[in-house]
Amino acid sequence: MYIITGGAGFIGSAMLWQLNQQGIDDVVLVDHLGTDDKWRNLVKLTYADYIHRERFRELLQRDALPWKVEAIIHLGACSDTTEADGDFLMENNFQFSREICRYALDKGARFIHASSAATYGDGSLGFSDDPDLLPKLRPLNLYAYSKHLFDLWLVRHGLEKEVASLKFFNVYGPNEYHKGEMRSVACKAYKQITKHGDLELFRSTSPDISDGEQKRDFVYVKDCTALMSWLLENRHVNGIHNVGSGRARSFNDLGRAVFSAMQRSCRITYVDMPRMLHGKYQNFTQADMNWLDKVGCPLKMTSLEDGVTDFVQNYLSQPDPYL
Repeated sequence: MYIITGGAGFIGSAMLWQLNQQGIDDVVLVDHLGTDDKWRNLVKLTYADYIHRERFRELLQRDALPWKVEAIIHLGACSDTTEADGDFLMENNFQFSREICRYALDKGARFIHASSAATYGDGSLGFSDDPDLLPKLRPLNLYAYSKHLFDLWLVRHGLEKEVASLKFFNVYGPNEYHKGEMRSVACKAYKQITKHGDLELFRSTSPDISDGEQKRDFVYVKDCTALMSWLLENRHVNGIHNVGSGRARSFNDLGRAVFSAMQRSCRITYVDMPRMLHGKYQNFTQADMNWLDKVGCPLKMTSLEDGVTDFVQNYLSQPDPYL
């Protein structure tokens, strides 16, 4: 049995879709559905069981899970980069993650964990997943700090050699619609262009970066799930690794890609960045993805233009936009 925590969420439901594409539905989902539309991510997918995250934790702590667990894909976490409740983040993203990791290792199950590129902070030290860089990183927000602490815990206990912790960069794609302000810029751009005909991007707060030329590593969710599927089949590949396209692209590039996929003329305007983001905003991210070649992974990442075109034309513009 596979377990996916955060299984109704963006990457979690996409991972279930990936497994379903491979004919796998012996999967238990762990989540907290709440009152938003996250449940819609699951309607077209197939799985064996669903369990609330608090019930899952209770059973986990009592060693009473009723399944023989082959793998745990731990994607469940608070991913809100503006979350200010430090105690909540430490309990949910750090403590709970340690419990799940220990359980998986005790049972001989594969463990894959979602870390984040936000752990790199302002990027002044680069974006290499070289283990020597890890203790030098300085995250800019509580969310990133909670993720960073888990990676540090893995290394402190020598567990990075037994599990895969993945630093996801800027993931976009179908099934992110419930995320509100945490949706990708690609998703927000489509909605904004559809409604107003133009796209607003943040002005640059750096004198050496033009408006809209802040750059991020945008990675398509289908690439993320394909990579995790490969890791499930290659249990010997472990460590704390980046998951990105390997290429930084500007928000202007992203906007142009969305306009092109919508077959509309490009109309981009710029607005001031909210004060709350000053000093906490990454102007540049680019995943070092050399580790894929080193471990013999044959996957190739989708280009920004191809990923956005698939997202816009096959999902966002369709009556049923879900995987």
